Amino acid sequence: MIYGNINHEKTYSNIDKDLLTCFEFAKNNKLVEFEKGSHVIDGDDIFVNIVGYETCEKEDRFWEAHKKYIDVHLMLDGSERIDLNFIEHLEQKEYEEEGDFLPLEGDHSSYVELKKGDFLVCYPEDAHMTAIKVNEKENIKKAIFKVIVR
Repeated sequence: MIYGNINHEKTYSNIDKDLLTCFEFAKNNKLVEFEKGSHVIDGDDIFVNIVGYETCEKEDRFWEAHKKYIDVHLMLDGSERIDLNFIEHLEQKEYEEEGDFLPLEGDHSSYVELKKGDFLVCYPEDAHMTAIKVNEKENIKKAIFKVIVR
């Protein structure tokens, strides 16, 4: 996993070109003005889902990981906590191929708090539990880029 801020270009300038495509797309478009839903960048290889929701208590959330796609969470407005762990440290449930969804159970080993401009890259081995409130419940808007695993 990689945690950073989209404004720190020198820090992440040497990462995979597909991930850089996501950051370039974010910088060249006002994603906060995009409608909720899926937006194609490079066919099925790279696309972005614009989501909005209210953060909540950890007890109301679930673990997930993905095998086909890398997730790039980019906070557009608001803040949320994302709990993290490696999938091998959690109990893995049955993978749902159609939705590229691996449910898991267990405890977090770390977490990040995303604020406007912060991003989190989650690779297939990175389990994540999103939408956890930071201090109080709040409405957020976020871009989740999906990048095919090559």
